[in-house]
Amino acid sequence: MKKNPSHTRDLIQLMKPRICVLALLMATLGYMMGMSGPVSGWHFFFALLGTGLVGAASCIFNQIAEKEVDGLMLRTQNRPIPAGRVDSKEALKLGIVMGGLGQIVLLIAVNSITAILGAVTLLTYVGVYTPSKKATPMSTLIGAVPGAMPPLMGWTASYGSISIEGIVLFMILFLWQIPHFLAIAWLYKEDYARASLPILSVVDSNGSATAKQVILYSTALLPLTLVPSVWGITGVMYLWGALFLGLCYLVCGILLSYYKTRAYARLLFIVSILYLPILGVLMVWDRIT
Repeated sequence: MKKNPSHTRDLIQLMKPRICVLALLMATLGYMMGMSGPVSGWHFFFALLGTGLVGAASCIFNQIAEKEVDGLMLRTQNRPIPAGRVDSKEALKLGIVMGGLGQIVLLIAVNSITAILGAVTLLTYVGVYTPSKKATPMSTLIGAVPGAMPPLMGWTASYGSISIEGIVLFMILFLWQIPHFLAIAWLYKEDYARASLPILSVVDSNGSATAKQVILYSTALLPLTLVPSVWGITGVMYLWGALFLGLCYLVCGILLSYYKTRAYARLLFIVSILYLPILGVLMVWDRIT
């Protein structure tokens, strides 16, 4: 395939950089929450490097597997592979190199448990979540499992093992993802229908099931985010901040559930984007100060 000046940008786009940045932020959160002493700059760097490489490889393999589906949806048809700017074989080579290198970095420079979690993330995202999108509305829940791994990987990288605190971080991100993804699914349900993907917003004609899940998971998220303060890991500032953010998230979910409009789906999506980094900053700040 003939290369062009934008080819590098296309290869970077394959890695879904915005998703990778979010994953690295969550891995940083987990690392900072799990540390018990001074941070080793190199160890922290390799933890993020390995996590980022594995995440990028997962996104590449996902786009290879979904190239036909992506070509049918308006919001994804200009991605590098369906648009014909990057060949699938080239993308596959890049994914193998990045995934393999990421696993090596995690295993040698971080620790074995984080490397195992990285492998689980890659395998479940590509081998379970990706094919499930064509088969079941439960794919959102399935995809939330590998999507919630970064903070747990960050935790095990610094703490050295899986613990209940790390699992709480995993569950916070897991629960956050459901209303977030359902808001996206609501905004693009015509696109998903065009590609014959049985996303919940497509098969749920009147929106009632989608509304129930939005309320269920945003409600469950709120008390869980307060657990770090209850356990004394974080302080009062985080407690009140998490409570405020959780109520805002829940109210936006209730508004979407009641009115069932694109405007409130967009509001929930925007609030979800703001919610996570603010919660993470409050958690880390209260932990280290």
